[in-house]
Amino acid sequence: MEPVLCYESRNNSCPRTIYPLPLRIALYMIFGIIVILTVCGNLLVTVSVAYFKQLHTPTNYLIFSLAVSDLLLGMLVMLPSMFQTIESCWYFGDVFCNIHLSSDVMLCTASILNLSFISVDRYYAVCQPLLYRRKISVHVVLIMILLSWSISALTGFGMIFLKLNILGVEEFYYNHVVCEGGCVLFQSGLSSVVSSVISFYIPGIILLSVYLKIFLVAKRQFHSIQKAGCVSSNTNQTKATKTLAIIMGAFLSFWTPFFTCNIINPFINYSTPPELFVTLLCVGYLNSTMNPIIYAFFYSWFRKAFQLLASGKIFKSDISETTLFTE
Repeated sequence: MEPVLCYESRNNSCPRTIYPLPLRIALYMIFGIIVILTVCGNLLVTVSVAYFKQLHTPTNYLIFSLAVSDLLLGMLVMLPSMFQTIESCWYFGDVFCNIHLSSDVMLCTASILNLSFISVDRYYAVCQPLLYRRKISVHVVLIMILLSWSISALTGFGMIFLKLNILGVEEFYYNHVVCEGGCVLFQSGLSSVVSSVISFYIPGIILLSVYLKIFLVAKRQFHSIQKAGCVSSNTNQTKATKTLAIIMGAFLSFWTPFFTCNIINPFINYSTPPELFVTLLCVGYLNSTMNPIIYAFFYSWFRKAFQLLASGKIFKSDISETTLFTE
């Protein structure tokens, strides 16, 4: 692999690594398939929830919000990142670079905040079922979604466009990091700690705590609900809770390595190899690919909705009121 420059005619150009053609083709195929799966899978989730009236529930509105964040991540972040990773240069300009980096932080934060609110929804559904409809109304869910996206947007776009990520290390950044053809999220120690805590650690702790409480309560309630003759209802709630716990577990598994590296890197003089950093970030992106696969595998009504949409029946007749599941 021969090192050259991203822009041969410009001073301060970033170095470029040209991979052998067979490797580049293979990488484009692999990344392309992942991007297509991410976009199409999450598009099916959003369309299913939006179109089928039976899926218009508070829980599914939160799932819709989560799918939208994953869908946008596939289009605005994963697709440009694919070209940057394989070509080892950024050719889309400084403005879109800032939008790309801001969207990266925002959409990652939106995903885990949506999952946090989903865990709250599941807590009331399983632990306080008699209060569920009063506590988790459509109005309350819309406030949750608004909070998720507002906090995420302020964290992502505020940090990048106000240059808070390089606060205190501006000289090092401009002298040793910036180059023509580069687009990397560089953070000071303070910035990496604050953004990681807001985007991952605090919501992650909340998620783990809430789900632990859910499982403990659900375990105690199972026998009493069974005796009351509500086995079917309890089974449905338990299955839904386990599914969302798997979604949460997948998120933490995919993103924990990156956020651990992200918070440590500034304190070890940025000695993490760039290739490792990019790899961990790509592993985190895979979470957005997996979420709709988890829905399709565990939720029979999503599988039925997917089948109706994929078959094209949505264009032939009004099937929005089709019964996807029975209570």
